[in-house]
Amino acid sequence: MDIILLQDVENLGTAGDIVKVKPGFARNFLIPNGLALRSSKQNLAVAEEKKRNKDARVNREAKVQQELATKISKIELTIEVQVGEEERLFGSVSSQDVHTALEAKGIAVERHDILLEEPIKSLGIYHIPIRVSAELAPDIKLYVIKA
Repeated sequence: MDIILLQDVENLGTAGDIVKVKPGFARNFLIPNGLALRSSKQNLAVAEEKKRNKDARVNREAKVQQELATKISKIELTIEVQVGEEERLFGSVSSQDVHTALEAKGIAVERHDILLEEPIKSLGIYHIPIRVSAELAPDIKLYVIKA
């Protein structure tokens, strides 16, 4: 039985593909779950329209993510911390501190998207990657200075 996939199905194909599957698999799983339609001229037109809409949405999202990545790559943050003897920090600078500083600059990112491997425990200049999408992770420059 030929079907048109409406969504990506693992080990079968991507949305918009016309694939041949066993009739029982199509009737009992793919079609009831909204993953596929029977192959016909009308359903092919519906699938093409959905594919065009998906491509347009993906392009819009990629453009917005690229703009955000460009904006993030130009940011320099300064965090003032209390230090003790030998320039050692009281506590540390964590992803929460970086998140708060980014929000103060008007950049809205999720805290788990700040790819800080371990908390910063000394003064200095750090480059911290911020995940915008799976492919984009621009760096911000972080200055940790004495208060």
